[in-house]
Amino acid sequence: MKIRAISYLIAALVVVLTGCEKDNYEPPTSTLTGRVVYNGEPVNLRSNGVQLELWQRGYQNFEKIPVYVAQDGTYSATLFDGNYKLVLLPGNGPWVNNTDSLNVQVNGSTTIDVPVQPYFNIQNETFQLSGNVITTTVDVNQVTAGRELERITYYLSGTTIVDAQNWAAVTDIWWPDPATLEETKTMSLTVPANLVSKGYVFARVGLKIAGIEEMLYTPVHRVELN
Repeated sequence: MKIRAISYLIAALVVVLTGCEKDNYEPPTSTLTGRVVYNGEPVNLRSNGVQLELWQRGYQNFEKIPVYVAQDGTYSATLFDGNYKLVLLPGNGPWVNNTDSLNVQVNGSTTIDVPVQPYFNIQNETFQLSGNVITTTVDVNQVTAGRELERITYYLSGTTIVDAQNWAAVTDIWWPDPATLEETKTMSLTVPANLVSKGYVFARVGLKIAGIEEMLYTPVHRVELN
């Protein structure tokens, strides 16, 4: 009985020591940061709507590390040093699918931009206040053939997060005529009464491409109401 008791004690001690060893592993301290870019400029998106994947070989569990892209096109991940593959998920962004992966070597602070080829581009946005009405003008260009533009959407919000799921006022231009697509588009919204007292709102314009869930956006703009 004493031998059996000693055996149990040794087994329990091994479990405790093993658990302590696992708990004593150092957490990752290196960082991988970057942007999703087109022609060297960040692509503006829905906050945490587009996901990148990181894969690292050489370990028992070969699993993906999801990395979400912020609305300004930036991303960040805290990792262990090592070699990774950075992958864009097919159909997850408003651009041409790219099955290529990027080889990334993380060592301390590492920066890698991820190039994409969008179907459309939106630029030269302006926002003009008249009374409580804010009018925007934007230019839209087709960059790559193969997809149609479903709608152009204009949003106002009381917070800096502005997209198809976060807005206080919205209006659309549906199914823009391809023949007039490159003409400057004008859209207007009245500031919601509950936001007037704030003294400012945030404005943004997005493009919805047919057959693709995630939209392409302008940067978020703060518009002063006074």
